[in-house]
Amino acid sequence: MTGQDTGFNLELSRRKLLVAAGVAGAAVAATPLIGTAVAQTPPSSRRSPDPVATPPVAGPHLQFGADASSEMVVSWHTLQSVRNARVLLRRLSGKLERVAEAKEISYTDAKSSQVVYACHAKIDQLQADSAYLYSASHDGAEPEFGTFRTSPRGRAQFTFTSFGDQGTPTLGKKYLPPEGVTLPNPPFVNDNLGSPAAGDTTLGVERLQPLFHLFNGDLCYANLADDRVRTWWDFWDNNSRSARKRPWMPSAGNHENELGNGPIGYQAYQTYFSVPEAPGQTDVTRGLWYAFTAGSVRVLSIANDDVAYQDGGNSYVRGYSFGAQKAWLEKELSAARGNPDVDWIVVCMHQVAISTVDKFNGADLGIREEWVPLFDKFGVDLVVCGHEHHYERSHPIRGQEANATLTPVAAATTTDVIDTSKGTVHMVIGGGGTSAPSNALFFDPPQCRVITSVGAPHPVTGKRPPVYVKEQASWSAVRNAAHSYGFAAFTVDPGPDRGGLTMIRVTYYDVTGPNGQLAPFETFTLRRPRRD
Repeated sequence: MTGQDTGFNLELSRRKLLVAAGVAGAAVAATPLIGTAVAQTPPSSRRSPDPVATPPVAGPHLQFGADASSEMVVSWHTLQSVRNARVLLRRLSGKLERVAEAKEISYTDAKSSQVVYACHAKIDQLQADSAYLYSASHDGAEPEFGTFRTSPRGRAQFTFTSFGDQGTPTLGKKYLPPEGVTLPNPPFVNDNLGSPAAGDTTLGVERLQPLFHLFNGDLCYANLADDRVRTWWDFWDNNSRSARKRPWMPSAGNHENELGNGPIGYQAYQTYFSVPEAPGQTDVTRGLWYAFTAGSVRVLSIANDDVAYQDGGNSYVRGYSFGAQKAWLEKELSAARGNPDVDWIVVCMHQVAISTVDKFNGADLGIREEWVPLFDKFGVDLVVCGHEHHYERSHPIRGQEANATLTPVAAATTTDVIDTSKGTVHMVIGGGGTSAPSNALFFDPPQCRVITSVGAPHPVTGKRPPVYVKEQASWSAVRNAAHSYGFAAFTVDPGPDRGGLTMIRVTYYDVTGPNGQLAPFETFTLRRPRRD
């Protein structure tokens, strides 16, 4: 935070914002930046006579707009349609900036027939590198408060974090005993591959207070749950502790594919999140790929089910964009690498191009066929993934062998300081909290099982079995076999000199216990020449 934003009294700030929300209509109208939606609503009508019938503001969370220095979205959700959904925004100095109207969208969960509503308030023209206080509310509901910081504009230092494959730390169904065993009171168990660590990782992120968090897919595994809506609620109850204070920017994983929720299964994901718009998307593909800029970093989030061979969701949707996502990605990468204000290109995605564990998902040839050549062509610096439930990273890779698996070629083999202008570093960061870790399954020496195709659908399950080809993994750099859970933190250092070197210092943290206890596993540095 800047000096003027430190040491503020959050409770006093909340009171001031509440006073601003409840002043008389004429007084509010006299403030030029405040919207008419609240100004013309008498305070007496903003409280429901029956609080039991009024849905609360659930799961407030943030997303950046395309320009992280000036655009933010505040989101929350309910199980009823609401009136006058809005966000009151002010600077920490005390000035009420504006009231932003929230747009309400909804989906109907195909499994339960429950309608879920989400409110998204898009706020632009914010000041770069500045802290704000906000309240999210709708008629009759008590406001929920949060704070956020916009990104710096241009070359500046900041930190972001990343993990994938979380689940929830909650219990969703009663235990089903084996056949022939009767229990008078079966206990509740987790039904979405979550574990207590799913709560610990959230608090670990909060210990570092990053500018934003990249969430590499398989968010809550709602597609596996008995009650998909409740699982999303549990997910947000857990993660709003962080996501109401800093954007959690997602990528869609295979477990965001929920049977019947939209034509390709992603409608729940598309409803809860409001990410930057991207050309070439339709109502079906809205929000599944996007990009934003923070400082000198261009982040691209892509949806790998479009190209992956593996049948990992509730429905097989490979090729769903009919090439639109690839065309967008190529254009975005070209523009980013040609922009002298962008030093770093970071891709956030779910399924992986590299993995050295046995008897798990493996790498996917579809990603190596469709995405990796584009990463090579435009010099992507860093790819963060999930899907495999452990931590490992590659050497910088550039080019592919002419074999059945298109094996990546290591451009260098040093592991402490890596020049990403020579190749792309892939990081598998899938220890967000799932109860099915894969860190005990590493091949020794490193090998990789690559899905090269799928077989015919199984007559009972309908799933297409993967066809694997094994390769030697000379591209493998570092692996963490000792700990299941953790995340990576990336501190961007623009460097002092025009045309000199810029660096990202990376630390992978093991999350070792309740309250987000952390222990560094490794630290290394990415560097490249500045683009100015």
